Amino acid sequence: MAEIVRIANPAQAAGPSTLPQNIEAEAALLGAMMIDNRLVEDVGLKLKSHHFAEPLHGRIYDSILRLTDKNMVANPVTLRPMFEADEGMKEVGGAAYLAQLTGSGAAIIGARDFAQQIYDLALLRALIGVGRDLVESALDTSEEVAPLEQIEKAETELYKVAEEGGVEGKAKSFAEASRLALEMAERALNSGGHLSGLTTGLEALNSKVGGLHKSDLIIIAGRPGMGKSALATNIGVAAAKRFIREIEDQIEPGKGAGAGVALFSLEMSADQLATRILAEQSGITSENLRTGRISRDDFRHLARAAAELETLPLYIDDTPGLTIAALRARARRLKRQKGIGMVIVDYLQLLQGTGRNGGENRVQEISEISRGLKQLAKELNLPVIGLSQLSRAVEQREDKRPQLSDLRESGSIEQDADIVLFIYREDYYLKGVEVEMPTPAEAETNLDKTAKYNDWKAKFDQAAGKAELIVAKQRHGSTGIVRVRFDGRITKFSDSVDEGYLPEARA
Repeated sequence: MAEIVRIANPAQAAGPSTLPQNIEAEAALLGAMMIDNRLVEDVGLKLKSHHFAEPLHGRIYDSILRLTDKNMVANPVTLRPMFEADEGMKEVGGAAYLAQLTGSGAAIIGARDFAQQIYDLALLRALIGVGRDLVESALDTSEEVAPLEQIEKAETELYKVAEEGGVEGKAKSFAEASRLALEMAERALNSGGHLSGLTTGLEALNSKVGGLHKSDLIIIAGRPGMGKSALATNIGVAAAKRFIREIEDQIEPGKGAGAGVALFSLEMSADQLATRILAEQSGITSENLRTGRISRDDFRHLARAAAELETLPLYIDDTPGLTIAALRARARRLKRQKGIGMVIVDYLQLLQGTGRNGGENRVQEISEISRGLKQLAKELNLPVIGLSQLSRAVEQREDKRPQLSDLRESGSIEQDADIVLFIYREDYYLKGVEVEMPTPAEAETNLDKTAKYNDWKAKFDQAAGKAELIVAKQRHGSTGIVRVRFDGRITKFSDSVDEGYLPEARA
């Protein structure tokens, strides 16, 4: 049996404390793969070239994959031309090294075990690298000391290692897929129908979209003043309150329609959000709360609402200027520590990209952010609600109902989203073009002004307090309009009463 050449690893020169590695296992695996190319099917999905401690072995591995991908035989003969100019190969005796790797046919039996060990050792080396970088950055005080940023960066890097060490993607059998579908249908049945995901707090919207589903990215978009933050806050509070009720009803977490919620507010401070939530729950306007214009009865309502909200699993992070990487690190931490089941980001245009490409424009940055939010939804297996501004193109049209093309700065938001929800309130625009009421004298003499005012007043009265939630995109079902009520005094959306329904008259 030919002897496998041992390649000197540069890491060994660093001292007695070498990085975890098994060069012999790498050589044995490559030899086995060249003897039996079918082994590529077993190890090719999980094992990558960077998992090899010896760079030359990584290059040989990549070359084997390239040849087999072209349905060519990968053996020492076919690989030889690819390494004639390789300096690393010359150091170990040239292309003859490839033949030496195939010297032990017995390696075929343990090939899968070799691949697993190479993979595990690569993860350990990555973990050591994260730890070393963390120590070096913590010891370096030559630049601005920002320990919290260093912790967030370390968390992100650790999660990358953990993510790579997870179960590799695999095709699900139809039995597995149908079991998941049945579980979703069972959840909808247990909730009384129409709700297979987390509740939005609005029955009409739940009926339209079936609730908010795990791993989904939901975009709520609208022009300023439409109530994006109000709707997102309403949904978050409704899901958190439902979660508390389900715990009291002894419903197992994850099987109900409620969840703990993380709300990342890049626009409003935590106390502003708390004031808005208290106003919504108590029925007292935010303005009266801030100015103290409340009665004793109002204060009792306020105290009762505050007591009910004390135990609410709603966590507010109002750190300004977050990067998408920092937000994902914080969301993962809340998932781990608090068990959250929903993330709300208000709003995504205020997030920053990683800035790795200095010349990248804002469109590319928004694309990175929307892609990062979708990845976060899949990583944590929960719905992520991202609020988005719309372009001014809406204001230039006669019909100001938003369209998908109005999503600001990037078409990738539409592409990455599973649900796109627009908010449209006609009374907002009618208020902006308010017609002055004619004086008594004008009412008698200026009939055109009187008619114009009456027409405006009739339209405003018809639209006042009403809103449309336009489901412009939905992967799970149809699009359409959901009509709801909006109370601007307390920033609360609620289900509208069917005006066509009248109770049956009793004799």
